[in-house]
Amino acid sequence: MNPSVPMSPLPPSPAPAVVAPERPVLPWVRAPRRTLAASLALGVLAEVLLERARWGLGFPLLVAALVGALAWLGGREGWQRARPNAWLLAPLGLVSVFVAVRDSSWLLALNAMTAAVLLMMLSHFWAAGRVERLGLADYLLVFFGSAAQSLLYPPVLVRDSVDVRGLKTHSRLLGALSRGLLLAVPVLFVFGVLLQSADGVFSSTLERMLSFDLDLELLVLRGMGVAFGASVAAGVLGHALRRRATKELGDAEVASATPRLGLIEALTLIFAVNALFFVFAAFQVAYLFVGDASSPAAGYTFAEYARRGFFELVVVASLTLALVMALTRWTRRETRVAQTVFRASTSLMVVLTLIILASAMRRLSLYEDAFGYTLLRVHTHVFMVALGAALAWRAVTLWWKPERFAVGAFATALGSVLVLNFLNPEAFIVRHNLERYARTGSLDTEMFYDLSADAVPGLVLADSILEETYQGRLAPVLKEHRERLEQRDSVPEWNVSRFLARRALLRSAPVNP
Repeated sequence: MNPSVPMSPLPPSPAPAVVAPERPVLPWVRAPRRTLAASLALGVLAEVLLERARWGLGFPLLVAALVGALAWLGGREGWQRARPNAWLLAPLGLVSVFVAVRDSSWLLALNAMTAAVLLMMLSHFWAAGRVERLGLADYLLVFFGSAAQSLLYPPVLVRDSVDVRGLKTHSRLLGALSRGLLLAVPVLFVFGVLLQSADGVFSSTLERMLSFDLDLELLVLRGMGVAFGASVAAGVLGHALRRRATKELGDAEVASATPRLGLIEALTLIFAVNALFFVFAAFQVAYLFVGDASSPAAGYTFAEYARRGFFELVVVASLTLALVMALTRWTRRETRVAQTVFRASTSLMVVLTLIILASAMRRLSLYEDAFGYTLLRVHTHVFMVALGAALAWRAVTLWWKPERFAVGAFATALGSVLVLNFLNPEAFIVRHNLERYARTGSLDTEMFYDLSADAVPGLVLADSILEETYQGRLAPVLKEHRERLEQRDSVPEWNVSRFLARRALLRSAPVNP
């Protein structure tokens, strides 16, 4: 190279062109056309299975179809990513099946709401993340956030599935076809009237062909039902199959809060509360569990003693759980000794609270022994057991993986729903009130009118046992249940409890009011 020859400068490189995206990145769904087609099919299926006087077998069939569509659209890759959260399918399947097993309106509402929560959780965690990484408040955020985001996907699926450019290309052909149809309608009408007048056989045949009853109101309602079901399915499927662009709840562990409360202040509060709880628990153990609890405390009836303290004790247990969670989150514990002292003192608070909760359950048992069982009392028992389980799990997580308390509380709530279904509260009420009648000779039959088919086999058995001594006072109850069950269920409405109730009534003697 000759150094005397000057080198010409290189031309500047052109700036890269900025291309605007044709559509926003989110929401963006894989296979939009297949997802839209599956949503429409599920909307039709929902209208066929659920547009009934009563729900039954159709509900678990619809949930199974929705989960099957999700697995089919996601494919093997989607299932592999969803596998860590696949345990949600077990409680979802159980509560869905129990819709076709139990007839209680309380359990129907509880099972349907639980299935909705589990579907939203499954939709959120189908592509990534872990359920156990959520904090306690994150469960609410995931449910309501997923429900809100699901509203975006029906129009997105339509937008991504319809080829607008193709419609514009064929717009001239479609316009010509429309104009041809407009010309053909009056011509066909004139020729049809003339030919109908010319031949009687043709006229009668044409009248039979056109004599169908077109119920426009029913068609509109059915169409709205299909559209609503398809929109819900599109929201669930679209949210589950979305392409994630940012980190979402459950993708990482919950960040720990910055401690703001000193250890001395926290321990002072804990020791003071523990002292108060210890004195109260000692009185409760002395009277309810060691002393003579078969009679109420001096100056109180059974009803007054149970009502006076029951709800207050449940509130105390709930507030204690919240207090332990707050102290665990906000208290500074710099050394291992401080951590051990804090854990031991808060664990003692949980133990004393469990004794207080046991006291509340004992009070409720006294009240039930005196006045019998009702649906509210049975559900309250299950709630208190669940609250006690949550408190015990909080004590465990104080010493082992504190971030796993939320998933344990979530599992406890799911377990409570399943326990109520397996328990069959209405049959439980009939059975235990019958045992109480054997002890006391008193039986309240008015509440039996409000029970569902879940209680009918027990009522039939009770009527056969009490027929001589109780002068057939259950006969009007069974008659009313018989009248309710006269209408047979269609296949989507089929329910195990209603089937067993009808069979028990058929096998029993005729009911004479």
